[in-house]
Amino acid sequence: MKKLVFAACAYFLMAACATNPFTGKQTMALVSNDQIFPMAFQQYDQFLSENKVVKDSPELERIKRIGNKIVVAAERYLNANGYQGYLKNYQWEFNLVDDKLVNAWAMPGGKVVVYTGILPIAKNDAGLATVMGHEIAHALANHGQQRMSAGTLQQIGAVGVAVATSGKTAETQNAWMQAYGVGSQVGGMLPFSRAHESEADAIGLILMAIAGYNPDEAAPFWERMKASADGQAPPEFLSTHPSSDTRMANLKQLAPQAKAEARKFGVIIN
Repeated sequence: MKKLVFAACAYFLMAACATNPFTGKQTMALVSNDQIFPMAFQQYDQFLSENKVVKDSPELERIKRIGNKIVVAAERYLNANGYQGYLKNYQWEFNLVDDKLVNAWAMPGGKVVVYTGILPIAKNDAGLATVMGHEIAHALANHGQQRMSAGTLQQIGAVGVAVATSGKTAETQNAWMQAYGVGSQVGGMLPFSRAHESEADAIGLILMAIAGYNPDEAAPFWERMKASADGQAPPEFLSTHPSSDTRMANLKQLAPQAKAEARKFGVIIN
């Protein structure tokens, strides 16, 4: 039984991989987008039906305009780098929800929501492009697919621990399972999530620059986000996201590279 569990893990890791078109790295893909996208679209529609969606407002039109410009930038980038047709199954949709929550998110396949609570912090088009570029990057890099795959591996690992400790006392087995749960979360899933956030920041920065928005405005946006949190953020190692200070430092360092990438597409940002 133990050999069967470990063989299954090895099979999944070897057989289920995809390529991130922005980094060139191999990523986990235990669940295909053909399965994920329809589920995501259905969940998105359900969310919209249960929340206060803003209709026909200047803010909504602004979100759609910026979002669509970034999608065009993404298509230009992907086409130029040998990924023609990459977006064929994406169904982009941008909605604004009337809620004080300072947040925005994207679902696999291109479904994006922005909350009104983040608009004052975004402050200007470049700030909003920072938010939307980040969320669009999550969708493009298939981070949802990777999170589902990582969750599957975490569950398989738990089965492996249970099998490996099956001859122990119940108390010993429970202790091992608890240790695995904490270890896999703090040492595995949380760093994995933070890596996705940093990757989405970097990809989003390039896309917003190609779309014509100044990437130098990304770090000031996170300065405003930090101020809005009022010191309530958890320690970075216990968080799904990098700290605002880490993000600001990374974005400042990456901004010149994003401008250089934009120049390849004839977009000059001083």
